[in-house]
Amino acid sequence: MSTSGHIGRRLVQLYVGLTLYGVSSALLVASGLGLEPWGVLHQGLARRTGLSIGEVSIVVGAAVLLLWIPLRLRPGLGTVSNVFLIGLALDGTLALLPPAHSLLARVPLMLAGVLLNGAATGLYIAARFGPGPRDGLMTGLHQRTGRSIRLMRTIIEVTVVATGFVLGGTIGVGTVLYALSIGPLAQFFLRVFALPPASSSSTIVAERTPRGAILRR
Repeated sequence: MSTSGHIGRRLVQLYVGLTLYGVSSALLVASGLGLEPWGVLHQGLARRTGLSIGEVSIVVGAAVLLLWIPLRLRPGLGTVSNVFLIGLALDGTLALLPPAHSLLARVPLMLAGVLLNGAATGLYIAARFGPGPRDGLMTGLHQRTGRSIRLMRTIIEVTVVATGFVLGGTIGVGTVLYALSIGPLAQFFLRVFALPPASSSSTIVAERTPRGAILRR
């Protein structure tokens, strides 16, 4: 594959993946059966501030990105795109989705949201344009403290879930299902959407995915 074609495919994967991530988050919100960890925080803050959940996602993403400065991390195109595109896709999808009142409608929304989130994660991470702000915070703390990525991820996600729940975010079966399945789903879709090596290196800043880390936004 030519260098231009390789970069073109990577860009498509990046932006399709980020858009679908926002769609998947909206499906989980619409199900009302529990959100992913950061989604719990975003929803809780949205209920307290009057902002939309997508707007909160953008604000939180930008705030987390500022924490990269003392960690001496360099954002990539995917990092900056992550901040804005997921929140926009989240709000846009919620505006189009009809209300789901019955459990018969809400359960498929939850399952579709979790599955689509795994596919979206594989798409945008395989594009190799840098991790999302929240994932970079996790790996940056790992690099600076020497603690395991698993420990850093656990501390961060427990903190955001607990904070979001106190603020009014939704925790439920969807939260548990997401926690149990996102790792295997992301690994599977990373293999599905893996790109062949380019003939020459890209000039766009990107970050390597640390071994053993499943990065999410």
